[in-house]
Amino acid sequence: MKNHLLTALIALVCGFAGAGLWSLSGLGHNQTRNYLLSNPQILPDMAEAYQREQAKDRLAQAPDGVKQPFPGAVLGNPEGSHVLVKFTDYGCTYCRQSIAGTDELIAADPELKVVVREWPIFEGSEAAARMALAAAKQGKYAAFYHAMFEQGPPSEATIARAAQIAGLDQAAAKAFAQSDEATAELDRNMAFARSMQFSGTPSWIAGDEVIEGLVPPERLAEALKSVAR
Repeated sequence: MKNHLLTALIALVCGFAGAGLWSLSGLGHNQTRNYLLSNPQILPDMAEAYQREQAKDRLAQAPDGVKQPFPGAVLGNPEGSHVLVKFTDYGCTYCRQSIAGTDELIAADPELKVVVREWPIFEGSEAAARMALAAAKQGKYAAFYHAMFEQGPPSEATIARAAQIAGLDQAAAKAFAQSDEATAELDRNMAFARSMQFSGTPSWIAGDEVIEGLVPPERLAEALKSVAR
């Protein structure tokens, strides 16, 4: 009975795949089982270790170029040695909420290079993503990126206001937004996201970790430092 209970706890904390591995490994018996039953507080640590190993496996399968930005689509230090990749969507509330934390990381680390991958998965976001790539071409990506999130959900009006705030040559930007180059970049980002098995935005590659969702900046900083050490 206790063994079944422990397996259920492993399933709850690590997922059913982790529970299956637990059962097949032989660790669910005898001394190991008794130790874990007496010390259930280590289960969260086990879950975190398991999830990090899964993330490393996913990162090992990452396609070449995922850390190479579309020219200009970078925040922070374009030549920085610490690389954080962010998959984002201007229609994503959690992406908007992550802005302050990302800016905090940039301010704290002059070597931080944030590679932003435009991944428009929400309805109406593609036009904003295309205009962001046009802003990158004009060397005004960071200004458009922040302005676009500040304007609220993407629409023809909010995109135009963000472009004006960023100081874009709007005629040139609109032309580039419809170019094959912009389309190819969005297709590339979609392929990257699928290969990484991302389920939504924001999603991150920080150091040697793959992280999904809105997380505290401290979590991202920890992952970046683990590689720098």
